[in-house]
Amino acid sequence: MTAIFAISIRLLASNKISFIITALVVLCATSSGDVVLSNGNYTWLLAVMTPFFFVFFDYTKLMHLGANKKDYFLGSLSSYGILAFCISVINTVIHLLIDPAYSAKTVINLMDVCRWTENKIILAGLQQMSFLLLVMVFLHVLLSMQPYWYGWLTDTVLIAVICIFTPIPALRVILARFFQIIMLNGNAFLHIGVGLLLSAALSFVGILVVKKKTL
Repeated sequence: MTAIFAISIRLLASNKISFIITALVVLCATSSGDVVLSNGNYTWLLAVMTPFFFVFFDYTKLMHLGANKKDYFLGSLSSYGILAFCISVINTVIHLLIDPAYSAKTVINLMDVCRWTENKIILAGLQQMSFLLLVMVFLHVLLSMQPYWYGWLTDTVLIAVICIFTPIPALRVILARFFQIIMLNGNAFLHIGVGLLLSAALSFVGILVVKKKTL
């Protein structure tokens, strides 16, 4: 546990570029018109950028320092959990306190678009946290696969699913239903449960991938 905690702290500390870019975008992003996107939603950029740094930069450094591969992956998961919590809190606070005071007539926050705010705000925050955690774990595992044949195969399958399911009405309904469950879901317990189960399944795959990963 000590090694995992130390790795987690190092990963977060080395993620300065992601923090800086996200902070600048959140503070400087402006929109004109009567309908604007909430600045709080730009915090989601941190969830998208972080796995790239963890996989392509921090992994090699930690392996050269003698870190265990399993500890690295578990430390990454711990960091993603911390980031998902922090991003969710910040966006929720902005949604509650800053969005209503915005000069635009309508401020769109994805918490509303995804129907999470149909529930109590605490549940909405947990739904956001579950979704962000799933996004980060998915990206981490997908990026870790890229140097290998099964990574390219996974990319091909994902692209094929989108290209085949989208134009065919019956399959498009299935694809839309999937995204409704993992994102556009007003049922808090179903949404959180599915998100955590998928994150756990991806984490299992991620451990298998990192064991085979080389420098």
